Amino acid sequence: MCFCLFSRERERINLRLILVSGKTKEFLFSPSDSAGDIAQTVFDNWPEDWESEAVSKAEILRLIYQGRFLHCNVTLGALGLPLGKTTVMHLVPRDNLPEPNSQDQRQKSKGASSRCCSTTCCIL
Repeated sequence: MCFCLFSRERERINLRLILVSGKTKEFLFSPSDSAGDIAQTVFDNWPEDWESEAVSKAEILRLIYQGRFLHCNVTLGALGLPLGKTTVMHLVPRDNLPEPNSQDQRQKSKGASSRCCSTTCCIL
């Protein structure tokens, strides 16, 4: 029976979720689970030691992986997360997501000019 349990765990992805406060908790998920599924599962199984940071609904929980917000329909498998290993993500309450690639666009515009000022600088 131990082998069977161990085998099932190797087919799952262990997520270590970190709140803004630094509190952490680990959950097991399937590669087919989406960010929305994860938010709902965490909301439905909110840890007792996170009680002071409880939210009113699952829909405002957002996952951050490698510095990027995950949209609700992105699956863990699509991210290429390793089975049987622990992956760390941040979990934050947020009603809206930033526009896709908004940070990338800012970085591109910064890198586009090699001068210290852009053409929009103005000296008064």
